[in-house]
Amino acid sequence: MEKIGSGVKRFFQSEVGAAVLWVLSALVLAAMISPWVYQGGKYFATVAAAQDLPAGLEWVGAACGRSKFSRFFNRSMLFSALILLPWLWWRIQWLRTTGATPALGRTKRVSWRTAALQIALGCVIAGGMLGVLGASLDAAGVFVPKATTVSLDQGLMKIFVPAVGASLLEEWLFRGLLLGLWLRFARPVTACMGTALLFAFLHFLEPADGAIIVDPTHALAGFVLLGKILHHLTQPLFFVTDFATLAVCGLILAWGRVRTGALWFSMGLHAGWVMLFKGFNLFYQLVPNHAIHPWGVGENLRSGVLPLITLGVTALLSHWALRIFSTERSCG
Repeated sequence: MEKIGSGVKRFFQSEVGAAVLWVLSALVLAAMISPWVYQGGKYFATVAAAQDLPAGLEWVGAACGRSKFSRFFNRSMLFSALILLPWLWWRIQWLRTTGATPALGRTKRVSWRTAALQIALGCVIAGGMLGVLGASLDAAGVFVPKATTVSLDQGLMKIFVPAVGASLLEEWLFRGLLLGLWLRFARPVTACMGTALLFAFLHFLEPADGAIIVDPTHALAGFVLLGKILHHLTQPLFFVTDFATLAVCGLILAWGRVRTGALWFSMGLHAGWVMLFKGFNLFYQLVPNHAIHPWGVGENLRSGVLPLITLGVTALLSHWALRIFSTERSCG
């Protein structure tokens, strides 16, 4: 028991241990504040529906009105992680009081032509490979076209706006801020894996389908939801077909940021994935009870062993293409 206690103490006195404490603290804080965030969001939704507000605020109000409690928990987790980020920075800095701070955490300035080329290259590689997967699944009869038609305005709002928004916001937060901080104090491989796992975890802050939170306004509702989420993560099918896929996505994005020293290539990859993912979901639907479902492919192109293999090919293509942009140090 003494050896176990000593090992746990050494772990939490390490860089990785500090990051684990940060995530655990953010989860607890999110569980505490999410019922109040939920109530505030629903109140704002009623105000936005009753009053004439600017278009941006009306959009936020409508989003709050249709969002489930798990969505508010997700946003509470992001807020909590940002609020506690200075503590993580201070903790790791204290653990590394001796030794120089590596420059790898700082993003590299590149010309606009190089940035545009990296974005386009990442978008083509990620979107192209996901498109090949989608076309193959269509040809195999796993997915079939939907009968509904989509207008140009709907297509732009449901495909390009999420692609641009997610690639800018999430890359700045995960690969810019969090990975940049981690790279200043930890080895690239540790930083890449840590942020990739966090990236995947934050995308699955929802319980299994059918799980119900009876009273989202209860003070302990966040902890009830957290327990259901953690139980969902222990299910083998979900872990292999969903969580592992997002973790690999996060690892590729982090690796691309380290290889190029900038965020542009990762933004391109992210945008390419989101555009093809949203577009495919908009025009195709899964054939129920197909032979390769759910292990081969799940409900969409983001779930299953085949998407995981596609990501492996995407990583190889990215490795080959990034030779012209690579910095001297890499994530390995």
